[in-house]
Amino acid sequence: MITQLTAHELKQRLDKNSDNKLVVLDVREPWERNICALPGATDIPMREIPARAAELPKDAEIVVLCHHGVRSQQVAAFLERLGFARVNNLVGGIAAWAREVDPKMPTY
Repeated sequence: MITQLTAHELKQRLDKNSDNKLVVLDVREPWERNICALPGATDIPMREIPARAAELPKDAEIVVLCHHGVRSQQVAAFLERLGFARVNNLVGGIAAWAREVDPKMPTY
């Protein structure tokens, strides 16, 4: 089951994540990440996920994000079908992060 995380919930998890078992997967295109991005996120555009999913650790908790949460939900469902057990979707995507957590972040 894909958990839906809010931007505040992700912020809390990032703040207390000391074992580095939380992977933030940004599935936006490079031009989008050039505008704004979360530091430390793993960048794999959605179209490359089928070929590159093996790069992701199966034992980690993964939080998938995109611009508004639609592409990330699709990628999260795909990863779940591949056997990733702990997959989350960032509700509202990077736009929600910028609005709710980091108002200084550039938006598009």
